[in-house]
Amino acid sequence: MKEKINILSTIDLSEDARARIKGVAEHVKLTVIPANNPGDISEESWQEPEVLLTQSVLPEPEIAQNLRWVQFHSAGIDSYVDHALFSQVVATSMSGAIAWQIGEYVLMALLAFGQRLPKLMIHQRNKHWPKRKEKRQDLMPLELRDSTVGILGYGSLGRQVARLLVPFGPTVLAAKKDVMHPEDDGYIRDGMGDPHGDFFDRLYPMEALHSMLSECDFVVLTLPLTEKTRGIIDEEALEVMKPSAYLVNVGRGELIDQDALITALKIKGIAGAALDVFEEEPLPEDSPLWAMENVIISPHVAGISRHLEEETLALFIENLNRYLSELPLYNRIDADKGY
Repeated sequence: MKEKINILSTIDLSEDARARIKGVAEHVKLTVIPANNPGDISEESWQEPEVLLTQSVLPEPEIAQNLRWVQFHSAGIDSYVDHALFSQVVATSMSGAIAWQIGEYVLMALLAFGQRLPKLMIHQRNKHWPKRKEKRQDLMPLELRDSTVGILGYGSLGRQVARLLVPFGPTVLAAKKDVMHPEDDGYIRDGMGDPHGDFFDRLYPMEALHSMLSECDFVVLTLPLTEKTRGIIDEEALEVMKPSAYLVNVGRGELIDQDALITALKIKGIAGAALDVFEEEPLPEDSPLWAMENVIISPHVAGISRHLEEETLALFIENLNRYLSELPLYNRIDADKGY
């Protein structure tokens, strides 16, 4: 085990968090310098750390020559994979630390659409009590037990969605890059996710995506953003979806061709969409998505939780223990893959 380690955090940690990190080992030295960009930290301060805990503040390699490991404080790191620092350090993400709350957001969206909540809210605003025939035509629920849910991206988020769906009994389809390894080797909290690949009914390679989409009543996007996944839900993908299907995006806004989505929603090529992420954030006021009655919009809040600090701290401490013991780290980023 390493005897001494210097850690720099550019995130302002609570006193409890600082004490718990220092308590991992006797020779852990923690320095906290809250920062929004590398220039907020002196070159002298960059020379000592071996480990960096950060949201997005990355030094150039030549001024942080002792740095060996960067733990990002977020799951999505697509904006940083081309940074020159990755040629000399190991980088890890917080994937898995926020899976629970995002899974609940997805479940909310599926139930809201399935139980016709957007239409119910319209009736409420209009103070309109629909007649029996109108209820059966417009408000008949799409129950999850009779539905097929497709999860595009079967990492920590997708697996947690699948776990939460088990009691509702839908058919669960999943698509991932490597179908030969359905198990999860990333960070998993006890009682979460799908460690062994038990919660889907069929697993599809990405090459068979359109085949999967054509079967789904709900499609959930939990993919990371890479050059291969950018715009993966394009006009052609939307055309193969059922007109009665709903789309939920908690991955990245750029996974969807937004213009194609707007067109599909207008012509009822799909029934609706719940969107927490967008190509441009904040979503511009003139976006047609705001006014669409078959769209649920949220301002990138699916990952917000009162438990976030505890969850991310637990992952960092787990990885720190593994680093000190010279064990493989969880959620290691492959710059070639983009995640």
